[in-house]
Amino acid sequence: MPVIFLFLSLFCLTMLLGCLSPVTLTRAVIAYDEAITESQSKQLLVNVARAQHHQPIHFTGVSNIAATFDFRFTAGATPALTGDASRTILPVIGGSVAENPTISIAPIEGEEFTQRLLTPFHESKLTLLLRQGIDIDLLLRLMAKELRLNHSDGAVAYRNNPSDKTGYEMFRRVVLHLSAIQDHNSLYVEPLSIERTWTIPADSVTAEGFKALEQDYQVSYNGKDKTFTLRKQVEGGTLITNYDPNLLSREERVRLQNENEQGLPHDVTFDIRSGHYGGNWPLKGDFRLRSFNAMLNFLGLSIDEEPEYHVDKDVRTPDVTENPVKTMDLVVSLSAPSGLDLAMKSHGHYYAVNTTGTQARWNREAFKLLSQLFQMTVTEVPRAGIPSITIAK
Repeated sequence: MPVIFLFLSLFCLTMLLGCLSPVTLTRAVIAYDEAITESQSKQLLVNVARAQHHQPIHFTGVSNIAATFDFRFTAGATPALTGDASRTILPVIGGSVAENPTISIAPIEGEEFTQRLLTPFHESKLTLLLRQGIDIDLLLRLMAKELRLNHSDGAVAYRNNPSDKTGYEMFRRVVLHLSAIQDHNSLYVEPLSIERTWTIPADSVTAEGFKALEQDYQVSYNGKDKTFTLRKQVEGGTLITNYDPNLLSREERVRLQNENEQGLPHDVTFDIRSGHYGGNWPLKGDFRLRSFNAMLNFLGLSIDEEPEYHVDKDVRTPDVTENPVKTMDLVVSLSAPSGLDLAMKSHGHYYAVNTTGTQARWNREAFKLLSQLFQMTVTEVPRAGIPSITIAK
C-alpha cells in the first residue's frame, strides 16, 4: 500500500508541474507586458513635464527580454521515524521554480532620435488612424502644427498655437467643421485612384521586356506611330473630402493629384465642396503635421505658459458632438492625485491625465492616441552598436 501511495504521489506531482509551467509562463508574459506599458506611459508623462520646463526630452526602449524558467522536482521515500520497527514508508517530495530574466534597454539617440522624434509624421499615418475611427478633431489638434487655407490670392497659414489667437481660432474652427462632417458619416479619407499612361518606341522593347511589361501594365500597340502605350492604375495621395472622390472624372482626379504632389510628405490635403454635407463652408487646403517632439512641446506648454481656451464653432458648421477646451487635460499637483489612472512625479509635482468629469473619455482617448503615435514612430529598437543597460534579475 505505501508503494502505491508513493507512485500516486509522484504521478500527481508530475502532472502538477506540467500544469504549473504554462501558468507561470503566462503570468510572466502578462507581468512583463504590464511593466513595459506602464514604463512607456510614465515616460510620456515625464517628457511632457520636461517640455513644460523647456528641458530636452529623452526616451529609452526595451530592446530585448530573455527570461529562463527552471522547473525542478525531487521525489523519494524514507522510513518513518516512528512506528513498528520503522516499516512504514513515507514519500519525500519537493519542487521549485526559478526565473532568470535578462532585460536590455537602449536609449533613443542619434539618427534614431532624429527619425522617430524630430521628423514630422507622414500623412499616411494620419489617414491610417482616421480609418480606425478616431475623431478627426482630436487627431488634428494633436498632430497638426498648422492649417494652410487656399484663397484666391494664395495660401494663408494658421498656426495651431494658442499664442497666435487668429491662427489658433481659425484652426480650431476648421477641424470642428471636419469633425461635424465625420459625425454625420459624410467624411471621406481616400487615396486618389488615377490612371497613368506612358508611350515608348516599339523598337526599344525586346520580347523578354514585353512579357515583363504585360505583368504590370496594360499594353496597347499603335501601328501608325510604332509605339507601345502603357497604362496602369495607381493610388495617389490621400484626400479628405465631403464627397466620394471616385465619382470624379479622370481629368479631375489627375488635377487633384497633381496639386497634391506639390505638397510635402507630411501635408494632408482636404477639399470640402458645396453641394454636399458641410458644404455651407467650402474649404480647401492642407494640414501640416508635427513631429512627436513638437507634440510633447505643445502639450507641455499648454499646461501653463500657452494654455488652450474655448473656441466656438463657425456659424456655418453643423452641430458637433464634442468640443473640449484642451487637447489633453493634465492634472499637475504637489501631492499624489487620487482616483486617477496613472500619475508620475517629476520636477517636484505629480503629473496625471485627468480621467474624471465630463471629458474623461476624451482625455483617455487623447493619451491612448499619444501612446499609439509614439509606437508608430518605431522602426526597430537597436539591439547592438549603441550604449545600453542590461538588467539581470
